[in-house]
Amino acid sequence: MLIPGMAGSGSGTANAQATPAFAGNAGHYRFRVGDISATVLSDGVIGGPPRVYASDAPEAELQEVLRQAFLPADHMTLNLNTLLIETGGRRILIEAGAGKTMGPNGGQIFENLAAVGHAPADIDAIVISHTHPDHVGNLRTADGGKAFPRATVFVPKADWDFFVRTDPDLSYMPVPEEFRLRFAANIKNSLAPFMNDVELYEAGAEIVPGLTTIVASGHTPGMATFLVHSGNDQLLLTADLAYHPVVNVDRPWLPGPDRDKETALASRRRIFDRAAADRLPVLGFHFPFPGLGRMLKPTAVTPGFPPTGSFDD
Repeated sequence: MLIPGMAGSGSGTANAQATPAFAGNAGHYRFRVGDISATVLSDGVIGGPPRVYASDAPEAELQEVLRQAFLPADHMTLNLNTLLIETGGRRILIEAGAGKTMGPNGGQIFENLAAVGHAPADIDAIVISHTHPDHVGNLRTADGGKAFPRATVFVPKADWDFFVRTDPDLSYMPVPEEFRLRFAANIKNSLAPFMNDVELYEAGAEIVPGLTTIVASGHTPGMATFLVHSGNDQLLLTADLAYHPVVNVDRPWLPGPDRDKETALASRRRIFDRAAADRLPVLGFHFPFPGLGRMLKPTAVTPGFPPTGSFDD
């Protein structure tokens, strides 16, 4: 278990120390991964019906799981946990956040960036796991310019080809058609300022020393997860392999927005098994803020025990 506000050390750990909350709830959380300074920056929250994120769950079981977790039956809140790392003299933002592209409660990253003493112009690079609006929505200003004027934006090539260079078929998404059309338009609009200078990458590449991408396709054609590493310390960022620990980690239910559900399930199992086996701290993009914890895998399946493991925060 990785407990906020307590320091840890040793192989496979991220060393955590919370920043003070000056007023209200903190929207940032500082810690270290070896020599790398890391800060979770909240962009706020989005959400929707629990069924969207647990598409194959039996309804009665889904409702019981939500009840036992003290979660609402009709709405699942998803956090937006971006990560700022400072390494090699560069400030790199992993995920840009949603802005207002998926509801009124996003777009808080700029306030939280300012709270830790930085402005958008201080960001040197932004690395995107996949191009869904909640990961790219903050890239564009209201007047169509670059919200991070100096940043190089890295995007998976397969996602760029599918979502930006074509009109994507989103019929697999379990949402109304109007939502799908707005979803696709928001991707293109958010990335428009970078059409001529985006850096496309293949998952598996190292973006900079200390930041490696990991193939995690299925949710989208090119989605990557990330490994931040320095010395013996590591942190695994799981992007959208799971939306919420209760429905996608403690239970093996399939997220509805996964384009290729079987491939996504294989990626989820492979990467979560690695996290559990190597005792890696993880950061879930949509997990309850600050999204940090560890994957645990049971040694045997017993009645009433989740077969895929669990997430401790």
